[in-house]
Amino acid sequence: MLGRTDVFARAGRHTGLLLRGVHMVGGACWCEPPCSPGRADTQVCPYAVCTWMITKDRLLAQVKKQITEVDIHQVKDDLAVRRPVTLIDIREQDEVAQGYIPGARHIPRGFLELRIEDTQPDRNAEIVLYCAGGVRTVLGARALQEMGYTNVRSMIGGFGAWKNAGYRWTLPRQMSDEQRIRYSRHTLIPEVGEEGQFKLFDARVLLIGAGGLGSPAATYLAAAGVGTIGIVDFDTVDLSNLQRQILHHVDDIGRPKVESAADAIHAMNPDVNVIAHRIQLSSENAKDVLKDYDVVINGSDNFPTRYLVNDACAMLGKPLVDASIFQFEGQLTVFDVERGGPCYRCLYPTPPPPGEVPSCAEGGVLGVLPGVIGSLQAVEAIKLILGVGDTLMGRLMLYDALSGEFSELKLPKNANCPVCGDDPSITQLIDYDEFCGLPSSRHHAASPVGTGL
Repeated sequence: MLGRTDVFARAGRHTGLLLRGVHMVGGACWCEPPCSPGRADTQVCPYAVCTWMITKDRLLAQVKKQITEVDIHQVKDDLAVRRPVTLIDIREQDEVAQGYIPGARHIPRGFLELRIEDTQPDRNAEIVLYCAGGVRTVLGARALQEMGYTNVRSMIGGFGAWKNAGYRWTLPRQMSDEQRIRYSRHTLIPEVGEEGQFKLFDARVLLIGAGGLGSPAATYLAAAGVGTIGIVDFDTVDLSNLQRQILHHVDDIGRPKVESAADAIHAMNPDVNVIAHRIQLSSENAKDVLKDYDVVINGSDNFPTRYLVNDACAMLGKPLVDASIFQFEGQLTVFDVERGGPCYRCLYPTPPPPGEVPSCAEGGVLGVLPGVIGSLQAVEAIKLILGVGDTLMGRLMLYDALSGEFSELKLPKNANCPVCGDDPSITQLIDYDEFCGLPSSRHHAASPVGTGL
């Protein structure tokens, strides 16, 4: 009889067949005498090291007794009546490229246990897994059950059966190899994924001003892959801008800001479509400019533009990410009338008298401050595009750079608001240029006032 040491020594030559101490070749046990029969799927070894390998067919048969399966017709019916079912495609990326069931979330089988909690944290939620033929999902369902998920089903026949039955399926959009690498840190986030990245590709964001706030916002939106970025600014780059307006450089002094900004964005991400609006917004053109965009970001430094953009967004139902900065302080909010939120006039129904509020040109601003606030504007815009998280609608975020503190105020909707209230008194856009002590663009078009902070 072989000694225990000899058994391990000989088994070590066949590590490809070694599983938890298995010592056999071609199904033959090396023990002398051979191991006596034990359970149906194992053999009992006198050396406590020999365990017979189970075949895949026997493994699947055993696992199917432990999980719940569902046919494609039931899944179709559940989806048709909009039952709260989390449908998860566990195939590999190259398989998904051949088609998938609309509404399914994609988690490759190798990552199922690692990512399921991000996709569906509720252990009691109804989950349906599908693969190509209904085999991998059997094992996947058992794995989720072992993690405590109580309502997991494996779809019999998988995507192949679904497709053969003539049920609706679709071909996914495909990223290029370069895009897959560039945005890989996004697609790893469950709240973004490839579906979210395609939303960013399709999004259209308008920046009011390519100055202190517009610069960081544009930079991060372009880096995130926002497909179309419009920029409204009729000013030119000045040496005093370079302290905070990071889209522009020394060589850009004297150039239109929209051109300088477009070059900087394309240098970072050539796939972004930049639309330059070198105009001064007015009551005559504001709606035409804003109507084709999904989200508007306000980075203007004057009250006429602020009120004009707010009113246009409220009338068009566009979400407005609004911010302002002064010296060491910044504030940020989201005005979204379409979703039941307040607008700027809910807070300040009318503009202040001329000269009452100093501008950054008069009081100054810490150069890095717009980098903080403008980046947060980009965050809010991306959340709106993706439809994730809680935006700052109805909340005003305050930042004090000197104390390093953030605080928050509630912004309730004003039922008496002249623009978005129950009985609005302002139904047409208004030019406040002369009222606020600024030259009218109609009378002084040759020397316009800049929009960027």
